[in-house]
Amino acid sequence: MFAARNSFLVGSLPGGQEAFTTAGTYSWTCPTGVSSVSVVCVGSGGSAVNWSSEGIAGGGGGALAYINNYAVTPGNSYTVIVGTAGSNSAFGGSLGSAPVEAEGGKPSSTPYSGGIGGAVVAGTGYSGGNGAAVGGASSVRSGGGGAGGYAGAGGAGRGLGTNGDNGTGGSGGGGTASVPGGTYVGGSGGGVGILGQGSSGTGGLTSNANPSGTAGSGGSGSTYGGGAGGSSGTYPAGSGAVRIIWGYNRAFPSTNTGDV
Repeated sequence: MFAARNSFLVGSLPGGQEAFTTAGTYSWTCPTGVSSVSVVCVGSGGSAVNWSSEGIAGGGGGALAYINNYAVTPGNSYTVIVGTAGSNSAFGGSLGSAPVEAEGGKPSSTPYSGGIGGAVVAGTGYSGGNGAAVGGASSVRSGGGGAGGYAGAGGAGRGLGTNGDNGTGGSGGGGTASVPGGTYVGGSGGGVGILGQGSSGTGGLTSNANPSGTAGSGGSGSTYGGGAGGSSGTYPAGSGAVRIIWGYNRAFPSTNTGDV
């Protein structure tokens, strides 16, 4: 687990943040003097599915959900759940009893179809993009779906011949398929950052040797919510993440949400 905690004072009011970015179940203890927090959760990206002679379909992207002004009690512990990359778990990211939960990307379940993007179970946010379908040849690899954003859904993954969909509202772009060196390659969907809404990710390009979508909101690669591409060993799914912030005038999607 990477759990980065930083605390400070704004006048006499405590402020700070803590991030959980590795899959697992954790306990967060509310600091002294803190009575309200804002939380963002990102569901993990779904894994690719091998349809044998029909190729490998991309995984769905994880959803993003946030909540502001959630009442907490100093000294109390709250359970934090961070989804595992490629686990296809319905549980993507959550904080205890807080009404905020983002699903992880789901696996491809209908023959040759792509994975399904995770949904927002509770809170404000947007779903992840769907992965792309395959069909026709075992050598085909399709793109994964992008992670959901603060104000728009993740981009859908695409197959050979079509660029991945762009993300909107700070979400990740969808991956696509390309043919570098004569080999079909499916790129992962772009992930999303947890420091608040920023730029939107762009979809992968079929003409690019790296067909993955780019991350939205300052994220990096598929990290946090990107669905795995058909070439998942090279283009894997992103894990989930949960970040908690507190202090005066701090709120998602973009009000003083950066690390301080």
